[in-house]
Amino acid sequence: MPERAVALLACPVCGADLSTTPDGLRCAAGHAFDRARQGHVTLLPPGHRPPSGDTAAQVADRVAFLDAGTYAGITAALTTAVLADGPPETLLDLGGGTGHHLAAVLDHLPEAAGVVLDSSPYAARRAARAHPRALAVVADTWARLPVRDGVVDRALVVFAPRNGPETARVLRSDGRLVVVTPAADHLAELVGPLGLLRVDPDKGARTASSLEPHLRRIAAAEHREHLALDHAALRTLVGMGPHARHLAADELAERIATLAAPVRVSVAVDVTTWTPVS
Repeated sequence: MPERAVALLACPVCGADLSTTPDGLRCAAGHAFDRARQGHVTLLPPGHRPPSGDTAAQVADRVAFLDAGTYAGITAALTTAVLADGPPETLLDLGGGTGHHLAAVLDHLPEAAGVVLDSSPYAARRAARAHPRALAVVADTWARLPVRDGVVDRALVVFAPRNGPETARVLRSDGRLVVVTPAADHLAELVGPLGLLRVDPDKGARTASSLEPHLRRIAAAEHREHLALDHAALRTLVGMGPHARHLAADELAERIATLAAPVRVSVAVDVTTWTPVS
């Protein structure tokens, strides 16, 4: 496990620093956490069950879609925002799934290390192989994060829930949180034909309310592009997100088959940057 990534972590039981052992991680009080054979580690208090994360099928679709480079524009916009105030040395990807976006950012930062936190063990298994300088951790991002106070240069949240108080706690005083959220017109062409969930037009206001008063916004940007997707890409796009929980696979396949390929799809996201309130 990358030592600089481990140095960011705290014991989920007592809050003490963690160090590596041949089997995983351990704190000075003796709380031990084994490293899974796939490479990730689970940092949860005894008996704590986090909210259900992505299923194995969702993770497989996410890997297929992202590895094809279809959301490369979003990753580039995220990277630009992360690097805007200089190269960070430590990164924390909250709800980071397979670690795809964090790995791409780390490729631009040869001296940096990062941690992916996600509640899905299926995603963590993939994230453990995402980058040699990244550590994958199964954790509950709605609860107290298994991260030390004030040690993170950049926190990332891409299409994931936002925990304002905890993010502010783990960021350095000059740290930054970069949030990527879908805009109202994101994937708008698919909402009707495929019965997708519509993006809340007040998403921006809800993002602010979840972060303030612990963090304040210091920058904002938009990323807009159009993609031409074949039926296979459409299936993985829908299958990797929350829409998959509301559509049966056969029903989705039938709806996709009615669309003339390639299908023009709007990608519309907002990228905002936040810093802790002093």
